[in-house]
Amino acid sequence: MKNSNATAKDSKSKTAAASKTKTTAATKKPATSSKTKTVKPKASAADGLRELFEDSLKDIYWAEKALTKALPKMAKNATSENLKTALEDHLGVTEKQVERLEQVFALIGKKAVAKKCDAMDGLIKEGNSIIEETQPGAVRDAGIIAASQKIEHYEIATYGTLCAFAKTLGEEEAAEILHATLEEEKEADVTLTEAAYNTINFDAVDEMDEK
Repeated sequence: MKNSNATAKDSKSKTAAASKTKTTAATKKPATSSKTKTVKPKASAADGLRELFEDSLKDIYWAEKALTKALPKMAKNATSENLKTALEDHLGVTEKQVERLEQVFALIGKKAVAKKCDAMDGLIKEGNSIIEETQPGAVRDAGIIAASQKIEHYEIATYGTLCAFAKTLGEEEAAEILHATLEEEKEADVTLTEAAYNTINFDAVDEMDEK
């Protein structure tokens, strides 16, 4: 009888200990990284939506002006006449878009000032790398299209955001001008997609098969 009671008591002690261990494990908080820090803003950082809107305009103004210099290089290195034409046509469109941005600056009573856009700078550099790392022909053309579409997608996202900001701030005329450019960027993206899927990507495959 004593042995039975001792066994039961021992079993209860083990159960209680196991339960305590589980409770401790469940309530133990995961370790947090001490490396994560709050970013300290620059002295010139925007503290309102209007300032953010103006800052974003400066970014895309720089981006469009940089693109007017990058597009001729892309066109010169393209082999497909359709692609050359598409890039040359978009150069003319981009130059008009630069003028539109200057109109937007005037509408909000600000001087047109360009601020280096790190995103566009990186995308243009990537496009240059693709040209340097491919042989002239369909494969290079496919690479140029890929680089160009990344640029278009960035511009679509940017102009979409700028339109939303302008409407929120009550800048309806500026919003209309920015929306016109947004539609042009979407159209350019479609043109590049059609060029890729109608001929260039397939020519690139054939070109590789012949080697």
